[in-house]
Amino acid sequence: MLWDGEAIKRVRKGDGINTLHGRRLAVHLMVQPDVASIMLSDTLLTSQGLLSRILVSAPDTAAGTRYWKNPVPEDAIAIKRYGDRLLEIMKTRLPLAEGKNNELKPRSLSLSPKAHQLWIDFANSIERKIAPNGEFATIRGLANKLPEHAARLAAVPTLVHDIYAAEISEEQITAGIELANHYASEALRMFGASRINADLLLAQKLLMWLQTSWQERLISLPDIYQRSPITAIRDKQKATKIVEILEQHGYLQPVAGGAMVAGEKRREVWRIVRIAP
Repeated sequence: MLWDGEAIKRVRKGDGINTLHGRRLAVHLMVQPDVASIMLSDTLLTSQGLLSRILVSAPDTAAGTRYWKNPVPEDAIAIKRYGDRLLEIMKTRLPLAEGKNNELKPRSLSLSPKAHQLWIDFANSIERKIAPNGEFATIRGLANKLPEHAARLAAVPTLVHDIYAAEISEEQITAGIELANHYASEALRMFGASRINADLLLAQKLLMWLQTSWQERLISLPDIYQRSPITAIRDKQKATKIVEILEQHGYLQPVAGGAMVAGEKRREVWRIVRIAP
C-alpha cells in the first residue's frame, strides 16, 4: 500500500469500503535521536515493512564546525537557479487521469539500455548480500527494496533536469545506486545501534522504577513484566534481556537458589543494589 502505485482500499465501519485510485504519498519526517532509536528497533514496524520503505539518515552534528564564511556570489546564483527550476516544475500541470481532477496517472519513465544493465547488476549484488550471514542480512527488509529505491532516486534528478525526460540515463542510475548504497550503510549503522540504545533506555527506566517505587530488596522476572509500569517489558524474554543489562552494570546481583519476593517463591531472583541519594 502507498508503495507501488496500486489503488488504495480503505475500510471503515461507517462508509464501508472505498477505493482510491491514482494517489501518491511522500514523507519527510524528522525525529529526535531517542525517538528514532525506539522507532528503528520496533519489531512491529519492521515486520509490517514500514522501515524498509523509509530511507533513514543521521549525519553527525555540525556543531562546533560552523564558522563564519563570507558569502560567495556564485553560491547565491546557484541556489536561486535551483529554486527557480523547482518552482517551474511545481507549476507544471499534473498528469491527471482523463476526466478526473484528483486522480494521478503518471507516464512511465524507463531506464536506458545501459542504465538497465547497471540496475540488473546492482539488483544481483544485493541478492547476494541478503543471503544468510551476508553483508545485508540484518537489514534484509530494506535491502530487498534497494533496487527499487535506486531507480526512484535516479528518477528525481532526471526529472529535475528535464521534467519531460523519456528515460533514466546511465549517469543518473549510477547516482541512484550510490545513494541507495549510502542509505544501506546508514541502516546497518543505525538499526543495530538503535536496538542497543532502545534496550539501554528500557534498562534505565526499569532501574528508575526499582530505585524509586519498588519497595522490596529483591526482584524477579514476573515482578518486572507483570508489575512494572514499563509497557515495553511485558514478557519473560524482554525482561531477561533488560535484567542482563542491569546485572552487567552492577545494579542487580543474582541470588543463588531463588528466594521469596513479595510473598511469592521465585526461582530467578536478583538483589537490587540501591543507589545512594
